[in-house]
Amino acid sequence: MVTSIILANVERSKINETAEQLAAIDGISEVYSVSGKYDLIAVVRVQSNEELSDLVTKKLLKINSILRTETMLAFKAYSRHDLDAIFSIGAADNSNPDYFGTKDRHTSRE
Repeated sequence: MVTSIILANVERSKINETAEQLAAIDGISEVYSVSGKYDLIAVVRVQSNEELSDLVTKKLLKINSILRTETMLAFKAYSRHDLDAIFSIGAADNSNPDYFGTKDRHTSRE
């Protein structure tokens, strides 16, 4: 799996439209509007460098409102937050009455 972060400057009047176009591209898992030097950040997760190359040099070029991009290749992930959240869906621990916040917080525990 190749993970990349693409920073994009886009036409100011087309930020939302461009974000939606980016989000619709296979391989782009997330798109964020941000403050600062760039307008949008896209997180790309593809199987190979060739797929990343095609996405950047062919698919992004079709979006005319993108003025400039900077692509960064991720080397290593240090946070498992997103993966842990994905794998914990539907794996509720029914032995813990506080799991869904249903136990009265004012009662003492034994």
